[in-house]
Amino acid sequence: MGFALAAIVVLALLVAVHRYVWRRFVGDTTAAGSPLRRAGTVAAYVLPLLSVGALVSGRTGAPFWLQQVLAWPGYLWLAALLYLTLALLVGEAVRPLLRRVLARRATETGEAGEITTGAPTTSATTGASTASTASTASAASATEARTAAPPAPAPAADSSSRRLFVARAVGGAAAVAGLGTVGYGTYGVLRGPRVKRVTVPLARLPRSAHGFRIAVVSDIHLGPILGRAHTQRIVDTVNRTQPDLIAVVGDLVDGSVADLGPAAEPLAGLRSRHGAFFVTGNHEYYSGAAQWVDHVRELGLHPLENARVEIDGFDLAGVNDIGGESEGQGPDFGRALGDRDRSRAAVLMAHQPVVIDDAVAHGVDLQLSGHTHGGQLWPGNYVAELSNPTVAGLERYGDTQLYVTRGAGAWGPPVRVGAPSDITVVELASTRA
Repeated sequence: MGFALAAIVVLALLVAVHRYVWRRFVGDTTAAGSPLRRAGTVAAYVLPLLSVGALVSGRTGAPFWLQQVLAWPGYLWLAALLYLTLALLVGEAVRPLLRRVLARRATETGEAGEITTGAPTTSATTGASTASTASTASAASATEARTAAPPAPAPAADSSSRRLFVARAVGGAAAVAGLGTVGYGTYGVLRGPRVKRVTVPLARLPRSAHGFRIAVVSDIHLGPILGRAHTQRIVDTVNRTQPDLIAVVGDLVDGSVADLGPAAEPLAGLRSRHGAFFVTGNHEYYSGAAQWVDHVRELGLHPLENARVEIDGFDLAGVNDIGGESEGQGPDFGRALGDRDRSRAAVLMAHQPVVIDDAVAHGVDLQLSGHTHGGQLWPGNYVAELSNPTVAGLERYGDTQLYVTRGAGAWGPPVRVGAPSDITVVELASTRA
């Protein structure tokens, strides 16, 4: 019942937003029955249908080629709708000011025209000085009539043309701002993630492990939009950092091994001194987690399913994502960390930051997470803050530090605004060095 009510509210909101966008971009700027209005009206129906298709096609088992056809226009429209709406809302504050300025200019222009029209003219001929008394009286009467009469109101057409000009000016500016933002955000995703470097001091890390570098990669989100080329860019970027260890912290895929196995193959090219490790994210459990765990193992990654390995100078542990709880495959901190030597430093790979309390309780020194995308689309970061202790960056919780990467890909719209994608090289520092 609660889900149905929420769905109805969301649907009503989307209808209202689309109606508002149509009115400002189409209804207010085009003539009734014009080809532009017809095209805009068709788009107002087709684009949201494509978005719904993009969202549900994967979950309903649609052929992968159909998912790819729907994904680009459907997901991009969701991002465009957000920023076009925000730009229009800003335009609402500008709209009355622009109308006032144009009305004032029209009034001033009208007054100037009246002054110019009523100015006397001096004749150069001598015949003008001998005008008849009757003609002079007639002119005086006409002047008095003009003076006594109130100024004629501005034609309705002038007011209508000003409204049309304002609608087109504000709509045009909003379109440039909204679509420009989406275009730049798309370029940022397709260009690939940038490298961030963070130094994290650990009290229990021995001097022998000082300077150990972990390349943290999360939220790659291979799917109908981001494919093999995206994976290759990430692999090349990681390898250029020459890390000691690679941590792939969940949400690798949005689809099955059958559809996305070839897109993941470049992961076999990851290179580091101690190898590459993998833990599941919530999206793996939408995509066949068991099959993906087997597949990444075949590609040379080491899955840590509630497990731990000893690395030179510290323990590296990994827990399943909480999304696996519905399948009886959720995180098990006791199994991963319960019997370890507490004198050794511990680094935990866990997809979601919300498990930080369990990490603190088990004496973890550093938790590496993703999941949030840093909000991905501003102002989404404020929404992400409601359900995550840390949205991006490094923070301390008791004796445990939590680092959250913004991720290397994007979910849904291949767009990032205010939250650029990254691969983070975490350098461990010994306080004993």
